[in-house]
Amino acid sequence: MSNVTVTVEETKADTDEQPTRAHIIVVGNAKGGSGKSTTAMHVIVSLLSLGFKVGAIDLDGKQKTLGRYLENRQNFINKKDLDLPMPSLKVIEPSPKKNMDEAQTDERARFVAALQELVYSNNFVVVDCPGADSFISKLGHSFADTLLTPMNDSFIDLDLLAEVNETSLEVERPSWYSEMVWEQRKRRALIDQHKIDWVVMRNRLSHTDAHNKRHIEKILSKLASRISFRPAPGFGERVIFRELFLKGLTMLDLNKKGVGIKMSMSHVAARHELRHLIKSLNLPGLEEKVEDL
Repeated sequence: MSNVTVTVEETKADTDEQPTRAHIIVVGNAKGGSGKSTTAMHVIVSLLSLGFKVGAIDLDGKQKTLGRYLENRQNFINKKDLDLPMPSLKVIEPSPKKNMDEAQTDERARFVAALQELVYSNNFVVVDCPGADSFISKLGHSFADTLLTPMNDSFIDLDLLAEVNETSLEVERPSWYSEMVWEQRKRRALIDQHKIDWVVMRNRLSHTDAHNKRHIEKILSKLASRISFRPAPGFGERVIFRELFLKGLTMLDLNKKGVGIKMSMSHVAARHELRHLIKSLNLPGLEEKVEDL
């Protein structure tokens, strides 16, 4: 598998200077309903709000959740005549080719072309992967500098990372998704010696301290060192995250003039959660800027 630098080298103008490449954040999880697109959108707007240039790629060209989210945002901006930041967006449609090899070659070429266009004109590129085991999802994972995996705070989603003994709650073996990430990390290291920083965030956290919540926290802590990821704080279970989609808004937009949504204590708490998530990603160039969110 070629890497993006080699591909870009083949097509860019002759120059002795290599432009600065964007940091690529891939939001990936092989299960649907984990909040990938909501997470990706909040990461995008957080980085835009801090003054960075951001590109976005939606790899789920069939469902287009991130693409629709941003389309709703642009419509809301136009309707209300607002000044809200927007990223540059590319949506990768599924290949119409019937032959599997040809389809994969086609999808790879279009993804790399989109990445080429965004990676040298932005500070960050955020890639939202499909919630399925697919060629395009694996390809997206392999280009990550930071891989962010949202998971709902349940044993159903924990099964995405590892098989857990029902009696002892000990980890028996990593799941196929963890093994897939491991393979993409090895492949990336062979290509350019880069180590993908894998961050797993617990999403839709319950506001009650249930046994289930404590068990998952304990298991994740053990699993983190075994398969090399960093646990990160995520978002609580809040209706507002689902409601914001239709307007294309994030928690960071609610206090902006003209938006027309009154901030509540729940919204303030959600912004605090978002600030903690962005800080925990340890992204280059943020330093103390996160406090400005």
